[in-house]
Amino acid sequence: MKKQTLKHWALLLVLPLCTLLAQAQSTPRHTLPALPYAMNALAPLMSQETLEYHYGKHLNAYINNLNKLIEGTAFAEMSLEEIVKKSDGALFNNAAQAWNHTVFFGGLTPKPTAIPALLEERLVRDFGSVAMFKEAFGKAATSVFGSGWTWLAEDTEGKLMIKSYPNAGNPLPEGLNPILGIDVWEHSYYIDYRNNRGAYIEAFWKLLNWNVAADRLKY
Repeated sequence: MKKQTLKHWALLLVLPLCTLLAQAQSTPRHTLPALPYAMNALAPLMSQETLEYHYGKHLNAYINNLNKLIEGTAFAEMSLEEIVKKSDGALFNNAAQAWNHTVFFGGLTPKPTAIPALLEERLVRDFGSVAMFKEAFGKAATSVFGSGWTWLAEDTEGKLMIKSYPNAGNPLPEGLNPILGIDVWEHSYYIDYRNNRGAYIEAFWKLLNWNVAADRLKY
């Protein structure tokens, strides 16, 4: 009777622990980030339908693929940024797209924002004026052939530069600090602008949260 009681209490202690371990193993390491605005808040410049597909389906797919690819590997214990810096192939593509889209969506706002003084000073110093920066950035984004990204990045000396990459590329593997980026894959704008990438880029400036971009300055 005493042995049975001990076994009973042992099971009561072990079973919850096993349940917790199983839950921990089944919980995805990376999850879909919450948007800082409602799904319809960016309309008409970026429609709810675009967000439902671009954020709700495309970004979610990258995150799900990422979790599958890192399972049982050393990458499972790394931050998303670390994975982007250290991976290649399919893992890089999905990790970078998860990171890129998180920064992209997190950097938009339905309420226009002024450019904080420090970021404006840097843009004027490195591009001549804010208008000249926007023109150069727009040309770079328009010139990306096929799918890719254009970024404003900062080097370790604080110099700002425009960098474009095909597919899932971003400045992190080069040791640069991304400040803001625009997705020029067609899925990011085709619902609202069809093949008019230029109109989408113009809309991007009206949705950009300059405060978030300025907060990303490191040097």
